[in-house]
Amino acid sequence: MMIMTSPSNPNIKAVLFDLSGVLYIGTKALPGAVEAVRRLKQQGFILRFVTNTASQPSDMILKQLDQLGFDVKETELFTAPKAARQYLLHHQLRPYCLIHSLLKPEFADINQTNPNCVLLGDAQENLTYQSLNKAFNLLEQGYPLIGIGNNKYYKDAEGFKLDAGAFVHALEWASDTHAIITGKPDKTFFDEVVASTGVPANQCLMIGDDVRGDVEGAVNAGLQAALVRTGKFKPSDEKILPDVAWILDSIQKLSLS
Repeated sequence: MMIMTSPSNPNIKAVLFDLSGVLYIGTKALPGAVEAVRRLKQQGFILRFVTNTASQPSDMILKQLDQLGFDVKETELFTAPKAARQYLLHHQLRPYCLIHSLLKPEFADINQTNPNCVLLGDAQENLTYQSLNKAFNLLEQGYPLIGIGNNKYYKDAEGFKLDAGAFVHALEWASDTHAIITGKPDKTFFDEVVASTGVPANQCLMIGDDVRGDVEGAVNAGLQAALVRTGKFKPSDEKILPDVAWILDSIQKLSLS
């Protein structure tokens, strides 16, 4: 398979960035990332920042980006937890929230008594046998499972770690149910981000380090996509890279001029 190192369709008007692994890892911006984002803004590209991160509320993510030197407005940030919240409110659901403690304030005003669904995110130390078994028993009653993203793993400053997708799949398998995913790679999530740009999907470029969640998800939603060889990227990802996608050594190498 030939690996493309430049876009097949140069008519790009909007760029969507994954965050961790693309712009930064842990608490450090990747080389050239701040400059790349600034350059694209100066060139007039519409920018969006999209993440499945379910261990931080939106205001914390924005603060972290600002501290790293990225100029990101609240309206430019799209998160899977925000999408999950909208889904719960729209369907008037009462969730059993198996989520990270830092994320709980974003759902505090949603009725959680007598739960009639399970909301599962990157709960980390809260993902215990007891909590997963409680979720399983709710699913056995026929209640829906809502996953904040469906990533297998992520990479931070300490290395690779299991992401929520592994536990979503475990509960799906055990309960013979199919989860509703509110982040990447769900097409509805990408559609919402694209709609906010005001340009067609085929003029939007998604850049990520996850060949499944970022690249395949974007391609399936009609966007252009590029995989970076940073973050959670593994050489084996190139073997499953969609033919229409392209690849960058890092965000520093991005050139759309």
